[in-house]
Amino acid sequence: MLAGSTANPSPNWADCWAGITQCTVHGARKQNTQPVQSSRFARRYRFTPAFSPISFTKSPRATMATEMTPVTMLKTPADSTIAVSVLRSLFANLARNIPISSKSPLRSKRIKITGKASQPTAPYTVEQMRFLVQHINDIQDPIDRAYLAIQALHPLRLEEVLGLQGADIDPENGEIHICRAVTHPTRNQPEVKDTKTRSSARTIGLSALAVPHLPQVKADEFVFGGRRPLSYTQVRKMCNRIKRDTGFSENITPIRFRTTVLTDLYDQTKDIKLAQAAAGHTTSAMTLRYYVKGRETISKAAAVVDRAYSA
Repeated sequence: MLAGSTANPSPNWADCWAGITQCTVHGARKQNTQPVQSSRFARRYRFTPAFSPISFTKSPRATMATEMTPVTMLKTPADSTIAVSVLRSLFANLARNIPISSKSPLRSKRIKITGKASQPTAPYTVEQMRFLVQHINDIQDPIDRAYLAIQALHPLRLEEVLGLQGADIDPENGEIHICRAVTHPTRNQPEVKDTKTRSSARTIGLSALAVPHLPQVKADEFVFGGRRPLSYTQVRKMCNRIKRDTGFSENITPIRFRTTVLTDLYDQTKDIKLAQAAAGHTTSAMTLRYYVKGRETISKAAAVVDRAYSA
């Protein structure tokens, strides 16, 4: 294990901050101090503070994977918020151990943690959805066909689709019961858990277009995976096969189907409460903000104004 620590038993805030941005790498024959700058280094190592008295240790990813959660890259405002929270906690602990100064450098105007807003999920076009429905029989694997039928024609999260069991799908009554979710905290280790929120546990209508492609599975087995739900890698490979077999022009992205179905559901009905219930959201504001994109074009908007003001 590689380690580095500060020698001053009572360092000031500048020394503490330097301890975060630099580390001492101990070799077999000599000792070199190197700044942690490259993204490659950041990906290979994870840092964790130790207050005895003030030191910072680093370990290869293989040994740290089971000890702490990987560092989140600051790509979104949410990531920045998490980073600020972690740093505040870090400096609060330092302040209690260092009597020289009680002011955290995180309050300095010179230190800024920023993140770029994530891009909104664009829905597939109506023409693209029709293409997939028309070519669903071109998919060779019947499980792949069933996945596309359920994922593309219903406003479900990927984890909700993977959590479906045989007893949850009721073709006779035309219903799908969402009772659980399957997440992948370590990508290829599926974890069965409760739905995201209480509102996410719901019953939605089963598309008639999907019924002919539903597989026959036992009531207590997963529709996709049998006794054990599919892993992240298996889902990704399945999406690639669907794209290949159908000749679809874009990647098969599960989250885009949810956005697409909710967009068209609201576009056809103008009932936001119906879209909210189908999405499993706690509030309709969330549905409008993140999932309902609208199909109206500029020409349609102009036509509405023309009709309103024409004699």
